[in-house]
Amino acid sequence: MRAVVTDGTGGPEVLSVGEVEQPQAGPGEVLIEVRATAVNRADTLQRRGMYPPPKGASDVIGLECSGVVAALGPDGDGGPVTGAGGAPLAVGDEVCALLAGGGYAAYVVVPAGQVMPVPAGVDLVTAAALPEVACTVWSNLEMVAGLQQGETLLVHGGAGGIGTFAIQLAHHRGVRVVATAGSPEKLQTCRELGADVVVSYRDEDFVEVVRGLGGADVILDNMGASYLGRNVTALATEGRLVVIGMQGGAKGELDLGMLLGKRGSVSATSLRARPVEEKAAICAEVVAEVWPMVADGRIRPMVHGTMPLEEVRAAHELMEASGHTGKIVLTL
Repeated sequence: MRAVVTDGTGGPEVLSVGEVEQPQAGPGEVLIEVRATAVNRADTLQRRGMYPPPKGASDVIGLECSGVVAALGPDGDGGPVTGAGGAPLAVGDEVCALLAGGGYAAYVVVPAGQVMPVPAGVDLVTAAALPEVACTVWSNLEMVAGLQQGETLLVHGGAGGIGTFAIQLAHHRGVRVVATAGSPEKLQTCRELGADVVVSYRDEDFVEVVRGLGGADVILDNMGASYLGRNVTALATEGRLVVIGMQGGAKGELDLGMLLGKRGSVSATSLRARPVEEKAAICAEVVAEVWPMVADGRIRPMVHGTMPLEEVRAAHELMEASGHTGKIVLTL
């Protein structure tokens, strides 16, 4: 089958489209004929040899997809194979899925609990931009940080895939949202999506802005080490910092005295390496709680643009140049 293959590790030039063996669905698994996949920052790290797939996962890059159910593996109990939320799956169903790997390919196998219906009103290609951001944002803001109505959320990288989704979800749940971005156009996008306050990380100090608002109850951070100290300073009393990326490095210095004084917490999470059962539980909550917000238009999937799979190098270059707003989608 057609898939993106890598010639060693390195820059986008190591990527090309070739032929690999088609996977087969085992017990409790679903084979999806992929129509589209989306590019994530983690994909670029895997390409560079810095984010290997979990044991047993496909070596093909790609953490999400949309497509059509092509085959169902046998259920361990002999009953129907059910997707996220418990709905039975059938060959021909249009679905999207959260993956541990394998999305940049014509077919992918995924545990049934990570297969989700396409939200009403969303076309099949656009649906490829939803699983990773929806599951990441929901699991971190709601399940880890316990974000509450009336609190203040600081989102770093507000114009990216995660950021645009987090702004919309928090806004429609009655949260005051502060978002950082690097250009006037991206700051305006954040405003349009529901950010109450926007901060240019090139020209302003987000710490001073957020402290002027009383501090952030929750911070969703994709930078890691370079922002660690400043994020802790920006936290409100009993604030929660959730680190989901390391664009600014992996090792930082933590002022425990300040954190203790604020009765704050720091969490670092990775969605990809979680057990299948945990990811299935997250997907089920996303279907129940988030998909209705997508279906009625409160949350809009943000797609910067689509490219054919053969242009995967250009897609990675665009991602690493931060020249996009929302998600970059590859079509098959």
